[in-house]
Amino acid sequence: MAFLTEAANRGSIATGYDIDNSLKLEEANTECINTPSSYSLITTSNVYKGTTSFWIKRTSLNNGSGVQWLFNGANSARYDGIYWDVNDKLKGYFSALGNGADFVTTQVFRDTSAWYHIVMAIDTSHSTASERIKFYVNGEQITAWDTSPSIDQNTQLTSLGTDAYHGWGTSYSYNLGASSDGSSEYLANCIHVDGQQLTSTDFGEFDDDSGIWKPKAYEGTYGNKGYLLEFQSSSALGTDTSGNGNNFTNNRNITAADQATDTPTNNFCTLNPLWTFGNTMGVSDGGTKVNNTVIAWGGAKGSIGVNSGKWYWEHGSFSGNDTMFGIQNQAGGGNTQAYLDPYTLAIQANSNVIQFTDPSNRTEAFTKTFSITDIWGVALDLDANTIAFYRNGSIVNSAFSIDGLIGNGEFFPFVTHYGSGLNSRVNFGGYTGITISSAASDENGYGTFEYAPPSGYYALCTKNLAEYG
Repeated sequence: MAFLTEAANRGSIATGYDIDNSLKLEEANTECINTPSSYSLITTSNVYKGTTSFWIKRTSLNNGSGVQWLFNGANSARYDGIYWDVNDKLKGYFSALGNGADFVTTQVFRDTSAWYHIVMAIDTSHSTASERIKFYVNGEQITAWDTSPSIDQNTQLTSLGTDAYHGWGTSYSYNLGASSDGSSEYLANCIHVDGQQLTSTDFGEFDDDSGIWKPKAYEGTYGNKGYLLEFQSSSALGTDTSGNGNNFTNNRNITAADQATDTPTNNFCTLNPLWTFGNTMGVSDGGTKVNNTVIAWGGAKGSIGVNSGKWYWEHGSFSGNDTMFGIQNQAGGGNTQAYLDPYTLAIQANSNVIQFTDPSNRTEAFTKTFSITDIWGVALDLDANTIAFYRNGSIVNSAFSIDGLIGNGEFFPFVTHYGSGLNSRVNFGGYTGITISSAASDENGYGTFEYAPPSGYYALCTKNLAEYG
């Protein structure tokens, strides 16, 4: 198997500790979860210390129009917290330090196929200035900064804000999500610990064999104002499972459908915004929706490629007929006319034809008509070198050989549209905006699909890849 990039956690290693759910946030819809408006993250007996930890998978990058807030407080102002800036750098902001006095990393974070673990740990009573506010990403403390402001010793957390809407006091709510640039992401295992400055090793560890940073169960105490959000209940996604009952109850535009199974311990394929081709496609909704904005071919590929095993995924919610979807070689996508790219195989939906663009330029007709309400399944067998397509649960062709495409590296799911405003959705099993009524999974119990994968075919997720890929 392969991913587009190679640093950070992709859920492909055994952890001994499973995170079952995540929360998909589509910030173009201003989706976020909030504490009650009078909530405080600290207790009056300890106003100097606190730690916040969470896992995040980015599925879109900053479009330059705003910031992507991850954790913040302050009603509509959304200050005092952690966010990605317009350059995809991690920032920590405290309004008391003044406008522009942010913690800004030198490193950028643009890996949309991986999960990042972020920790912010505060102890303003520390005698060493550099130890008062610390940030960790994937187990490593950040020491390279573009800017790193100084916090005065014994600054109370309630005083890190400059008015009633900033700081860590009791006059406002705290948000997870709610960006201003239309991004999308997944959050998992969100933890706040009141009254302690912890380190990343309280929440994760390096794998002995691979060296990859992976989650582990937090076994410490949470303090009075701490919480643990595991997103276990789709009907109450803001439930605090730490035992404190500090629930996030003011949830904005969050529905049960935003619960996902794409997590740091089982990472699912998504469409990668760094790997669009032809005329760039917009990727949104947790990396499961593509949108074309010009009258030309534009496409996007998945984040996971395979050269062995048997795999299944679905396409649906089409807005028009000029659509192709299937598999493409890693080298494909260089031609602005997607169907001319070498080593591509796809359904060309409006023509009712399966189109190969290998050197033989084969086509295979099928009799099923195409409708924009269809849900199509792709069943790819790279052990027998065959592929089959399903329409609403019924096969449209006998599985046929794709030997002409084999021997050219790994293959990735892809989708392409021709025409401005055309879009569709993909379902790799971890999350989808396609309306699902049956909630079928593969034989290992992974994925949520409208139609059950054929026998022996599996969802494109890292637990399956570790066994069959």
